[in-house]
Amino acid sequence: MVTADDNELDAFWEIAREHANLGGVPVFSGPDPVRTLRPPAWAFGATPEQADELLGLVLDGTKTATASSHADYVAEGESLPAPGMLGIVLDGAGHPRALVVTTETRVVPFDEVDADHARDEGEGDQSLEHWRVSHERFFTEHSDGGFSPDMPVVLERFSVLYTSP
Repeated sequence: MVTADDNELDAFWEIAREHANLGGVPVFSGPDPVRTLRPPAWAFGATPEQADELLGLVLDGTKTATASSHADYVAEGESLPAPGMLGIVLDGAGHPRALVVTTETRVVPFDEVDADHARDEGEGDQSLEHWRVSHERFFTEHSDGGFSPDMPVVLERFSVLYTSP
């Protein structure tokens, strides 16, 4: 699991929210919470190598979607991503590299993931067949609930708002 230093995250967030124009207009009762609440930081994949590889696809614009096991959200007590949610994407060494915003989420059975989503994940040859083989392996090895063809999968689309130089 990739982790990050809080001071480095705070510094990244300070720069990213300004570059992404997230400050908004302060409300009458005080500052906009987007200016003060740092979004969660996370890395793609389960290893530092996967984090770097998948981040590279995000940074070059190839990867605009991701998929996660619904069981992992349940096991970790986390809420599912929702449109408008921000996230700080870490590299394999735990350094913040990108600020993303979720644009769409849906939960579907694994065997109902479509070719458009597979293409937008940007991995391998971007085919549905490649997506199914690689994600079956990933979920078998790393998902709290293991793998089954009808397992619920959280499909998320996102946009990059800022990348660090």
